[in-house]
Amino acid sequence: MCDGKSVLVLTNPHDVTADLVLRLLSKRHVPVVRLDPGADLHTGAALTAAYGSGRRGTLRTATREIDTARIRSVWVRRPSPYEGPAGLSDQDRRFAAAQALWGVGGILASLPNAHYVNHPWRNRTAESKPAQLVAAERCGFLVPGTVITNDPHEARTFAARQPGGIVYKPLWNTPYRVDGRPHSVWVRRVAADDITDAVSVCPHMFQVEVAKAFDVRVTAVGSRLFGIRITSPDVDWRRRQNLMTCTQVEVPAAVTHAIASYLVEFGLIYGAFDFAVTSAGAWYFLECNPNGQWAWQPQETTAAIAHAIADQLERGPDS
Repeated sequence: MCDGKSVLVLTNPHDVTADLVLRLLSKRHVPVVRLDPGADLHTGAALTAAYGSGRRGTLRTATREIDTARIRSVWVRRPSPYEGPAGLSDQDRRFAAAQALWGVGGILASLPNAHYVNHPWRNRTAESKPAQLVAAERCGFLVPGTVITNDPHEARTFAARQPGGIVYKPLWNTPYRVDGRPHSVWVRRVAADDITDAVSVCPHMFQVEVAKAFDVRVTAVGSRLFGIRITSPDVDWRRRQNLMTCTQVEVPAAVTHAIASYLVEFGLIYGAFDFAVTSAGAWYFLECNPNGQWAWQPQETTAAIAHAIADQLERGPDS
């Protein structure tokens, strides 16, 4: 059994971003267990939880065994999806995947003494675009006019009424392939004439395009904020990151207050906030990814974020 209270990191084996924090925890002599629950439990790892009288929990991996009551923190980074083991029929594999999601996922989301960054159920709630927009307005952010609809007439009417134009955004980062190759669906400009009756197939999100001078990413780790100004030739700076430039930027007090309120609203410790900033200095909330990537930022900022996350995980429930 491990001595001391461990940090549990839930992520896939190829997550190099997690390695930045794991190295810091190692230097601090904080015990760490790395687990990819969607895959590792098919290759020898085991998880047990007993409830009622004699409640207990045990996690066994290839290298160690720990008492789950002695897990101080859980970092929900980028674990693989829960999928049934290979070799089963399609029906049996779907059944096994669902049982793993609600069984393994449920146990790992219910550790009694752990500090979550972030709790997986809170992540899922906070990933909803409609929930984000409602919370953003309530917390005091400026929010661009937005319509989510599967009615082509409503969508065309909305587009026609916006002299500055609109953009289309997917509601969820759904895996998509073109000719068998992975394809990203970026934010893009659309006109009323571009909107066809195909909108009726599923809900679409259309938003007034902010006449931005630049974008800002604010990475929040608890009360610590790390702001980066992003200059890009694209509507969606993620599309061609090799063309963007990043510099540190100060976060205005009003935005800082709104971010704090937003984190409390969703029960989050970590959040990656995206803003469009106008030439007049108005910061418009675009979205908050509760598990957004952060290691692409300038080295100084990346290192500071890694230390902030390590601090949260090391301190545990007292953070």
